[in-house]
Amino acid sequence: MTKAEASVVFDPDLIRRYDKSGPRYTSYPTAVQFTDGFGEEEYVAFARDSNAEPIPRPLSLYFHLPFCDTICFYCACNKVVTKNRSRAGDYLSHLYREIAMQAALFDGDRVVDQLHWGGGTPTFSSHQQMRELMGTTGRFFRLRDDDEGEYSIEIDPREAGRDTVALLRELGFNRMSLGIQDFEPAVQQAVNRIQSVEQTALVLDAARGEGFKSVSVDLIYGLPLQDTASFGRTLDTIIDMDPDRLSLFNYAHLPELFKTQRQMDAAQLPPPEEKLAILDMAIGRLTDAGYVFIGMDHFAKPQDELAVAQRNRTLYRNFQGYSTHAECDLVAMGVSAISMVGESYSQNLKTLDDYYERIGAGRLAVFRGVELEPDDVLRRQVISTLICHFELPFAPLEERWNIRFDRYFASELEELRSMAADGLLEVSPWGLRVSLRGKLLIRNICMVFDRYLQEAREGHRYSKVI
Repeated sequence: MTKAEASVVFDPDLIRRYDKSGPRYTSYPTAVQFTDGFGEEEYVAFARDSNAEPIPRPLSLYFHLPFCDTICFYCACNKVVTKNRSRAGDYLSHLYREIAMQAALFDGDRVVDQLHWGGGTPTFSSHQQMRELMGTTGRFFRLRDDDEGEYSIEIDPREAGRDTVALLRELGFNRMSLGIQDFEPAVQQAVNRIQSVEQTALVLDAARGEGFKSVSVDLIYGLPLQDTASFGRTLDTIIDMDPDRLSLFNYAHLPELFKTQRQMDAAQLPPPEEKLAILDMAIGRLTDAGYVFIGMDHFAKPQDELAVAQRNRTLYRNFQGYSTHAECDLVAMGVSAISMVGESYSQNLKTLDDYYERIGAGRLAVFRGVELEPDDVLRRQVISTLICHFELPFAPLEERWNIRFDRYFASELEELRSMAADGLLEVSPWGLRVSLRGKLLIRNICMVFDRYLQEAREGHRYSKVI
């Protein structure tokens, strides 16, 4: 791979012009289109119908484990902050009941190719509880025993030692994501996440020693007291740690939506120009260190499976981000978890009390969702292809959907012409190719194909694309 193929061009003028709010497209349609007209009954029908496919899809399981010991002020996740570790037991007892109810909907020979524990802090639970959760999952679903699945977990290094990492590998996890955000003491104090380099390095080294196939780290730019010099020091440390993947997220300050963000001093947030300078510096450092820009804030080593999948055109994007397992029905369990089964999306109830009440009544926790129309599925394919591969050949779409792309998407192509004139992409009879300058603005390009976006904007706040 040449450096040009592995790089992305930072064009500050283009970024300033196009830096508006928009979805991250972990799904299309996005969750804004979910309605309470799609509930438990509709979900059950889609789940059972999925068994009748000529070749039923493998399964992907997601478990939302919401508890955290301390609050990170920037966090916008659905979480429960508590020092009371016993609360995990009550939650897990309800989760086990949901596992049993969900498993009853799917044929037992459907293999779980992908599994993910997210949070919250998944390791908030005790070792025994984690064993029980995986054991219960294995009793009701057909887990792989050959280490060929993508079994991943989100880790707070403050909540995991070598013994925890060894246990997770024993349970079948082979991929790990480490939350870091920033190593600067002043920044950590400002966001209430005190985490040492030594804690983090211990977990990363333990994961390598236990044979984890991939270790990713998460960073955030735009936090209080960050500047190019301080974030550069964090990047130097990260590059020395040599993770397989890295996510560099843009901090979205929305205190009106997320109350904990009000505990930060907004006057300490870096101004827009400094924030862009941090991103520019970070892209340069990571590219020089040999990382490939995968897209949507993600970087990976050229030999990492995400980079390989992108080169092979098998990369996929779902609610957990980029993935190498595309053809799965996603069964999500726990409070607020979002499933994708057949041509539908569905979400569980968002509060513990509501979740406990529904599960306690022997019912699934689904409370809203959406059934995709054919146009949704077509546009999802367009958006997913662009966001994963930065190009969109028209012929495969025309053959599969029996359309003329230039007619079906005439207004979209017209809108793209101004982006093409700005150098974000090339539009040709063959298809669309995103330029190196356009890669950072891929969300803007995808937004052109989102027919719900204008309606969604009226009632929803998205993060800025940069």
